Amino acid sequence: MSHPAASKSDHERFCRTEGWDLVRNARGGGVGHHLTYELALADGRILRTRISRPIRTSDTYGASLFTHILTDQLDVTADEFWACVKDKVLPPRPKARADAPAQALPASLVHQLITVAGLPEDQVARMTKEEAVDVMTKVWSEGPSAD
Repeated sequence: MSHPAASKSDHERFCRTEGWDLVRNARGGGVGHHLTYELALADGRILRTRISRPIRTSDTYGASLFTHILTDQLDVTADEFWACVKDKVLPPRPKARADAPAQALPASLVHQLITVAGLPEDQVARMTKEEAVDVMTKVWSEGPSAD
């Protein structure tokens, strides 16, 4: 399907429609040279896009730059982009992984389970946080096993 050249205002409309968060500077204020938006996805990725100011409808992107924005920043196809901009149809985004643990182990605890307690990675990957803490509590109170 053929689409018109995208403008900076189309880019901003896409971000606002999908609910991207406007990134602020360190003091909580707006940034003067670009609008920067972020979108946290359920799969853990954070998408980030920047729109240079001023934002005018007459400022259109070249085909190469627009393709880069679609694929590398917005992670959508041209059809999904235009459906969002024109018809407010949100693009499909990944759902949270069904097999992700409800409460992942902290990286430092995983490191200790493997290096101090000597457990294999696949066993650590199946542990709950409570099981992992119990193992390390035992190791710290009794010392590592002499297996």
